[in-house]
Order: sequence, then structure tokens, then C-alpha cells
Amino acid sequence: MLTYTVLTDPAPLEASAAGRPSTGTVYLVVTNTGQQAAYWSTIEVKVPVGSGVGDLTSEFNKIKPKGEHNGTQPVNVQPQGSNAFQATAPGGTARFAPGDYMVLTLENVTVAPTAGLAMLKVTEKASRAKTKTGNPASSSAAVALVKTAPKELPAPRDFHPDKAMVDAGEKLTLRWQGSAGFHYKITYPGAPQPVPVSGGSWSPPDAPKRATTYILIATDPNKQQHFLTTTVQVRNPVLETLTATTGIDTPWVGGPNGGDGAVAFSQGGVKVWSTRGSNDPGILHAGEATVSGVATEYVKGLNSGDGDITFLQGGVKVWSTRGSNDPGILHAGEATVSGVATGEIVADRITVNRVNTERVQGKSTRDGWITFPYGGIQVSCGAYYDTPRLGYVFAQTICLNQSFSGEEENRWIDLSDGGEVSVKHRGKDGTTTYGSLRVSRVDTDFRRW
Repeated sequence: MLTYTVLTDPAPLEASAAGRPSTGTVYLVVTNTGQQAAYWSTIEVKVPVGSGVGDLTSEFNKIKPKGEHNGTQPVNVQPQGSNAFQATAPGGTARFAPGDYMVLTLENVTVAPTAGLAMLKVTEKASRAKTKTGNPASSSAAVALVKTAPKELPAPRDFHPDKAMVDAGEKLTLRWQGSAGFHYKITYPGAPQPVPVSGGSWSPPDAPKRATTYILIATDPNKQQHFLTTTVQVRNPVLETLTATTGIDTPWVGGPNGGDGAVAFSQGGVKVWSTRGSNDPGILHAGEATVSGVATEYVKGLNSGDGDITFLQGGVKVWSTRGSNDPGILHAGEATVSGVATGEIVADRITVNRVNTERVQGKSTRDGWITFPYGGIQVSCGAYYDTPRLGYVFAQTICLNQSFSGEEENRWIDLSDGGEVSVKHRGKDGTTTYGSLRVSRVDTDFRRW
């Protein structure tokens, strides 16, 4: 007596896929297309339950039923057993006039995983009698609905940063488009393991310090993975190491921290500055340096109090320490110079062409010393600044030479003749004779030869 039509949302229903359940709503629209009113008592809807082609759902207990007559009057709908719902008329029997309608709604239907045609079996109890006491007749009808195959999820796409170029330490956000049916993770250098993400956007916990590639891993319900990559460039990168095979062209190199030194590459050379943007020369530290020339104001030791060498016009000076006017000491294994004018030299060996000096003395302050008065030399002993005393000359032979008309005569004092002093003379003819010793003055301080 009544007419039944099925509508679904979505239309058509999509079968569930593995790991991706599909849910929808089934609307059973009941109308009276006859010329007379009908009186109905119950309408039963039997749902095919299972996972097959002709089944609507395998989770019958999750369906939420409800009913409504002419859009305003609620209708009582209750489950019947494990596979049916029954609508019952108010008061046991209700008038269904021509043109009236009733909607029985099945919400939260989890669609079976196999595509196909599912049939709802409807059994009504109704009568054409004009009174409510008429005996209703039972009749059935089949109403079909379609389940389509599940659509393949579209692969995620458009993985990109909100800024293609950032400064070191600047925050950024990565975005992508993709179905919520995927599980997403992002991996990047420095991350111990992929980071689970969702919602189509994610910000790294630490801003990148150098060019960094991020990889989006999207896994569909069938465990198939999709990979998308994007790279963020850093305007002023911080690198742990840098290897250049063909060279580096740059106007300057500076330390990573404020106040660090900088090396600038000027025309034909380099300059070391105390800090970037400063005109103050910096300090160059090296274990060893090999150069063809060094132009500098001074050279000093590493420690406080170390000696200092300054470079004057036409020469150098050795000071005991930087900023002092006290002459320092020059230590050398061997020194070859053309002249020594002042200062102090300590060396194992010195080879010079000429030495101009006030005196020559042994290493100890008690050693004898030689001064150079006008026209000769003087051998002295005692402290230099005390009243000088004549010192000793130790020698086996003292030889004095005289030349006469190109021919030479020799006179010498020989101290090796049995402990005695001999004065000897060698004439022009080569014969040696004993000579004489003439003393004009005896100095009491002169004890022995």
C-alpha cells in the first residue's frame, strides 16, 4: 500500500577499505501514492549484515535509527534482533493520507568492504479500511542500494616551506596537502627518528643553521609509503666543516660569534682584524710560519717579560722586555756580522769582520778584561768600575817583529826554556842568538809574567 525509496549520503555509498572504514547514512522514504488513506501499524526494515557483495554492513550494532512523519512528528524506531529495525505507529495504528511521507533514517552505517548491490527487505502492516479498527494486511518489498568500490586515496602533494630562504635561527613552517587517511612523519638531518605530524603543517623545534632537506613520509592504509622532499636555504649558514676542492672566493672570513676576529682579502694580500668592521689589527696565532718577508714594528715573546726586538731606521734593537729601555741579550749558536757597535751578544761562536767596543771581558765579573786606550791595549783585573789594576798576560812566547828595508828581524821572549826567561834574537841571516832584556821601570803590582 505504501511506496519505498532509498537515498544515501554520500551517494552512492563507498565500500570500506582496509584500514579506512567508510561510513554513511541511509534514508528510507515512505510515501502513500494511492487515492485513499492507509492505516499502518508497523514497518520493519531488515538489513543484510555481513562483508559480502549483497551485505550493507558488518557492524549492525553501530547503526543509530530514527523516524519522522511529515517532517514534524517523531516515529518510534527500535532494533529487532541482530539485523532489523521496526517503526511502530503511535497508538498502535496511524492514518497515512495520500501525499503524506515518512522518513526512516539509519545513521552511522559502516559500509561493508565489498562493492555491490545491497537489498533492504521492507515488511509493512497496513490496511485501506476507513476506520482504525480495520485489519491490517502484511506485505513485503525489496529496496536496493549501491556500494561502490573504495576510491584510491590521492597521494599527498605540495610539500613546501613558508620561506624558501631564512636567516640562521629563523623559525619556519612546512606545509603540505594530503588526505587524513594517511599517516605522516617528517625526518631531517639531526633528528634521531622521524617525527609524527598531522594537520597539513609542522614547524621544526630548532630553526635550521644551514641548508636543510626535510622528507615527508606518508603511509596509506595499505602500508604503501610516499616520500616528498623540500629544502630550506639559509642565508648565513653555520657549518661544522667545509671542504672545497677548487677554492673559495670570498672578500672576508670571520668567526661565528660577535667580537671574533676576521680575515679580509685585500688586493695582493690579507689583513687580520680584531673584529669584523673594525680597523684594529688582530692577532695571528700559528705554530709555525714560513714567509719570504715580514714587515712589522716589533717582535716579542709570548709571555710577559719576554725580550723584544724593535726595528729602527737602518737597524734593530734588542730590549729586555716590551716597553722597557733596558738593552736585552741576544742568544745565538753562531752569528756572522760585519760590525758590533753596542749592546750585548751571548753566543757559542761569532764571526765578524770588525768589532768596535770599549772593552772585552770573560763571562764572569771576576774575569780579566781588556780595554783599548789610545795607541794600544791594557790588560786589567778586578771589577770594571773599581780602580783598575793591571792584569796578567799568559803565554809561552811573546814575539815582537821589526822590518828593516824589506828584511825582517825577530825578537821574542821565550818562557819555555826550563822555567827560565830567555830573550832571543833572529838576525837577517837566519841565525838565532840570545839577546838582552832592558827594564826601564818595575811596577810593584806586576808580580809575574
